[in-house]
Amino acid sequence: MNVTLSATLAANEDIERRRRAGQRVLHLAFGEAGLPVHPELRRRMSEASGNNGYGQVAGSAELREAVAGYWSRRGLPTDADLVVCGPGSKALLFGLMLALGGDIVLPMPSWVSYAAQAEIIGVRPIMVPAPPGEGGVPDPDLVASAVLHARAQGRTVTALLVTLPDNPTGRLARPETVRRLAELARNLDLTIISDEIYRDLVHDPVAEYTSPAEIAPERTIITSGLSKSLAVGGWRIGVARLVDHDLRDRLLAVASEIWSSAAAPVQHAAAYAFTEPDELVRRVAESRRLHGIVARAVTDRFVKAGASVAQPQGGFYLYPEIPGFESSADLTAALIEEHGIGVLPGTAFGDLPGAPRVRVATSLLYGETSEQRIAALRADDPLALPWIAESLDHLEKGLAALTGTRRIRVDHAAFGAPANVIVGVSTPAW
Repeated sequence: MNVTLSATLAANEDIERRRRAGQRVLHLAFGEAGLPVHPELRRRMSEASGNNGYGQVAGSAELREAVAGYWSRRGLPTDADLVVCGPGSKALLFGLMLALGGDIVLPMPSWVSYAAQAEIIGVRPIMVPAPPGEGGVPDPDLVASAVLHARAQGRTVTALLVTLPDNPTGRLARPETVRRLAELARNLDLTIISDEIYRDLVHDPVAEYTSPAEIAPERTIITSGLSKSLAVGGWRIGVARLVDHDLRDRLLAVASEIWSSAAAPVQHAAAYAFTEPDELVRRVAESRRLHGIVARAVTDRFVKAGASVAQPQGGFYLYPEIPGFESSADLTAALIEEHGIGVLPGTAFGDLPGAPRVRVATSLLYGETSEQRIAALRADDPLALPWIAESLDHLEKGLAALTGTRRIRVDHAAFGAPANVIVGVSTPAW
């Protein structure tokens, strides 16, 4: 097993170490929602703090009913008995891979933990590039041949995973793509796992959201949580909408041996959150607006510096490519070592080693204190706030210096001087 510390967590620790040493680093490497917990959620957590007993493995009845209502309001009627809760959707995804067994089709690029979790349990991921202009889904034109080829080699392929909208690209798959994938899953007898933890943070006003559960409800599992929409990543609460009781029993068997049950006080607060009271609906809407404004502003800085990048549509990520670098590792190192900009290399997401693409997370730009972050959330123009404006200025200057240095090297190479870079743009994976 060749598994190391998660790339996102490792990058976060490295940036914090550099900051403690006095280095100025713009933190664009960690996908934390970057906002304070809503006061009503804190109150609900506090009122249940005396509940210190083990609960049901599947989660409390109160929470499962609330989650069933959440999905039902989105046009997906849900049986509360087929809802399972856990300590984060990350744990549930791991449990689902164990419960399903067999190899899994993943989009390339895709979130760092999918392939790592598969490797931990001995499952081999089948990486299929996303369609041009999209993210979070394997290209339907390539899936069937990849699955049939793997099966011809004697491999058991049981599942296909999508992320709607996507981390790392910030893109949302088109409804037609989701429909084709759902139909392929039927034809190939694949279970779909749809990671929809960013669903409520789609900030592109014209993007159409389609879950594969709308097309193939009998074979689509959905995972979600509150880490992103309500910024409670540290509370570790996730939920899954399952397809049948057999899978539920297998997942609960896994859960009973790994995490027993999610923390009771967190479940109590989450049950309130999933009923979607007005004050939390407003908070999610404010968050969605802020994420979109800042993500687009960061995208504009990369475009100005000559990067190729698709406009983000949801969450707080973008996935730019900057030509003139031998690899994403080369680009990542140059950004942090020379210009104080921390990002993650595309290889962490399963991308091609020679592709100079990086994952940029924008959600830690909102401020260092709760007061600053609330101000960002409420501001008519958050980009005018001094701390956000300063961060964007740091980014713009760093990118200008980065691309200027590379142009000098390219010019030298053109006149016959030695250069250690490859000039050109590879085909984007999104």
